[in-house]
Amino acid sequence: MKDLKCDIRIYLRPEFLICVAVLAIAGGGMSIAVKRFGVYLKKEPLLLKKSLDLLDEKQFAPYRVVEKRKILNEEIVEELGTEDYIQWVIEDTREAAESSVRRCIMFVTYYRLPDRVPHVPEECYAGSGYQRFSSDSVTFEIKENGSIKKIPGKYLVFGDIKSSFLQGSRSFPVIYLFKVNDEYAGSRDEARIALNKNLFNNHSYFSKIELVFNQTFVTPNKEQAVAASEKLLSVILPILEQEHWPEW
Repeated sequence: MKDLKCDIRIYLRPEFLICVAVLAIAGGGMSIAVKRFGVYLKKEPLLLKKSLDLLDEKQFAPYRVVEKRKILNEEIVEELGTEDYIQWVIEDTREAAESSVRRCIMFVTYYRLPDRVPHVPEECYAGSGYQRFSSDSVTFEIKENGSIKKIPGKYLVFGDIKSSFLQGSRSFPVIYLFKVNDEYAGSRDEARIALNKNLFNNHSYFSKIELVFNQTFVTPNKEQAVAASEKLLSVILPILEQEHWPEW
């Protein structure tokens, strides 16, 4: 009985009662914020205006779609976290046949209920047996209605895990960026911040655009890959914004 009285006294200590009061106030404050100010802790699905599969490749000129790929392995699709995606091989007809940036793989994914930001190329390629040689943040300058829009992105270089970048082994650049609601993000952390700061809307989405230049045995340097990406993004982003991504 004496031990029981001691246990009860623990719960009557001022520090314990203060903690309980703080937690109660915090919980009540969150409840009031949700009800009174329209704070949404759980988002509702937000559908595309038009499926990515309905992208009109004729609008891509002077780019040409060489191949449209689909992921056949269901486990990979599950790991991807969405079935709203396209994976196309794109060719820039303005570039010479031997150009290292004439062709690239364009991989666009869309997440209608973004409860998480899935794997980024840093993880995906490492898991596939490649090593990362370099990683840099970049800023794309996209021409839009006679002005320049600056968009953040990421530039990576990967190669075979058994080879050395300094020895001139075959490597390839990967460039990616996110569109999160009404803004662009250049990394997964930036995308998470953009998703979490929007508490007053019951919908949210994000999309990832990834460009892979590994279609030739000549590796483009950073300047070439970024410049080629800017040209392609200047074509594809307005189409996605106007015809496919939801209005925000």
